[in-house]
Amino acid sequence: MQPVDFTTLTAVAADLRSCWLPARCEQVYQRDKFTLFMALRTLNQRGWLAISWHPQAARLHMAPPPPKAPDTFTFSQQLKHQLGGLALTKIESLSPWERAFDLQFARRPDEPALWHLYVEVMGKYSNVILTTADQQIVTAAHQVSEQQSSVRPIQTGKQYVAPPAIRGKLPSLAESFGDWRDRTALIPGNLKKMMVKSYSGLSSAIAIQLIESAALPSEVETLKLTDSDWQRLFGCWQNWLKTLENESFEPGWRGQGKAGYTVIGVGVTRPVENVQVLLGDYYRHQFNQEEFRRLHHQLTQRLKNRLAKLRQKANTFSSRLAQSDQSELYRQQADLMMANLHLWQPGMKQIELMSFETGEPVTLPLNPEKNAVQNAQALYKLHQKLKRARTAVMPLLAAVNREIGYLEQVEDALLQVPSYEVEADLRSLEEIRNELVAQGYLRDPEGRYQPDKPSGRKSKAADQEDVGFRRHQTPEGMELLIGRNNSQNEQLTFKQASDYDLWFHAQEIPGSHVLLRLDAGMEPSDDTLQLAASVAAYYSRARQSEQVPVVYTEPKNVYKPKGALPGMVIYKRERVLWGQPDLAASFIARSSE
Repeated sequence: MQPVDFTTLTAVAADLRSCWLPARCEQVYQRDKFTLFMALRTLNQRGWLAISWHPQAARLHMAPPPPKAPDTFTFSQQLKHQLGGLALTKIESLSPWERAFDLQFARRPDEPALWHLYVEVMGKYSNVILTTADQQIVTAAHQVSEQQSSVRPIQTGKQYVAPPAIRGKLPSLAESFGDWRDRTALIPGNLKKMMVKSYSGLSSAIAIQLIESAALPSEVETLKLTDSDWQRLFGCWQNWLKTLENESFEPGWRGQGKAGYTVIGVGVTRPVENVQVLLGDYYRHQFNQEEFRRLHHQLTQRLKNRLAKLRQKANTFSSRLAQSDQSELYRQQADLMMANLHLWQPGMKQIELMSFETGEPVTLPLNPEKNAVQNAQALYKLHQKLKRARTAVMPLLAAVNREIGYLEQVEDALLQVPSYEVEADLRSLEEIRNELVAQGYLRDPEGRYQPDKPSGRKSKAADQEDVGFRRHQTPEGMELLIGRNNSQNEQLTFKQASDYDLWFHAQEIPGSHVLLRLDAGMEPSDDTLQLAASVAAYYSRARQSEQVPVVYTEPKNVYKPKGALPGMVIYKRERVLWGQPDLAASFIARSSE
């Protein structure tokens, strides 16, 4: 995760000063133990200022509104009580090249500050501290006792002390090329590392961007640089310092996706409107990615363990059924014994009799402590026991197999999203988690799951807006909708589908519901039907096969049995096509370009 360095923080502060000062503080809300949101209103706009002291992602920027959830944190309540209704009038840096800012609050923009909110973006030492006008600490995100730090304790009632001064050489436009080169090349080594070691306030991300803008290899050694290389790099160095001085930032994404960003315009693949949007998108993407990995692992392990136990139980039931298949044999042996009582002799451990059906000799084991009738009765009892066991075990095995089928359907939904790409991927996992909580497979200690409340039927447009189906366009211009999980499968089949659409699903194989959207009177071509069947095969558990049987029918022929688990349906009047996952993979790759 790319940390917010001094350059990025300067860009954020410059944008806040130009667009958001002065602003009235209307509300304070703390989303989690590391992130605070402050609602600001100016004469022209309203927005949320995100302030985070997260050890790996401390930051300060405007952000989308936080999710609506109860705020139970004392820190935010104290800030709300003191700052609510006041004006944010100034955002000042505590000292040159320091990643700490003083947010000042007053009754009116032209009045002196009543409160100071110090935001210190310093990695694991990040903090947010509220003080009075005379620098007395009222509250802090992290209290630091004298036992924890004798240099800079942070405690309520104490005087605020600024972070220790930065040690080391600070970058300066006044520094000559010779001095800069001598300092950077003093110790031979990796250029990026030598630049970061030689100058305080320079982050690794900025060093990489400067080296890139000078058209140098990222891992180049200082000894391999020519005079022209040093000159180009020094020019880029000075351009960076001028950008900071003039506050002429150019925010944008670097590389593919949202893996990295810049605010100085180096290596930009996609420019962004402003640095606030850039940081909001970047850190939302990063935290979504982390939450996705955590949730995916949790769900995968839970399903794996549960399915292993269910399959073991199914094997046990199947073994008992196999044994019960011998019940008729024990009855036949008992009948044979009763018909030949005269052949029995005391103390016999086995007896050989002629079978009624085949006429072949049959050897029956006997209990020498019992007579012939008692041995026959024992065989009758065993027959009845196994017969009753079959009657009892068959519904249990059927129930276990239904549960296995359901969990395999859920597992397939997880397999379809192995990594995070878009927010819909995370929402899909959250829907799966909520479903498993509702079905009793997961506990919900934090109360995150809220069951749906009946609120009347939504319109089709509203349903489409709420549900993040996968969507693809066929060459003929028809839309394919694919459910990401059981919840979306049911939405797609029972709420989205019209009488003119066609519904596809891999035959007797866990997978997604696929809907081919059609208008009245529209007839899809054979190629379109084949493509839809291939997509259904691709988004199924059998996607590694060359061909997969896929059923399709009108949505009105698809039903959810009473008491069925989520996503489990039955259908009638189906037709069968052989889907080709490879064909669908090529189509999906093309449509994603």
